[in-house]
Amino acid sequence: MEIKIVSEKENPLLKRREVQFRVNHGQMGSTPPRLETRKALASVLKAKVDLVFVRKLETKTSTHVAVGLANVYESIDQARLVEPEYIIKRNTPPEKPAEEGKE
Repeated sequence: MEIKIVSEKENPLLKRREVQFRVNHGQMGSTPPRLETRKALASVLKAKVDLVFVRKLETKTSTHVAVGLANVYESIDQARLVEPEYIIKRNTPPEKPAEEGKE
């Protein structure tokens, strides 16, 4: 998976960077999972994974290229204040269910 930053814009009012990116996922075949894209994007942007929120990730028809939008916040509190709840849920790993009946 190869990530290329298309554009990056600083938004001082919302204390975030707004990033447009392109992912070449020819080796994987299908659109990469949001959480893997989030980790790879955080390493490219040199930011903490917790502060990166992928808003959109869409593969272009009959290609192995996906385009997306992401926001990189200065703090997790600012992200919770600005981002909608459904975007936060999409960018957090699913919790493993507790094993019931385990004694």
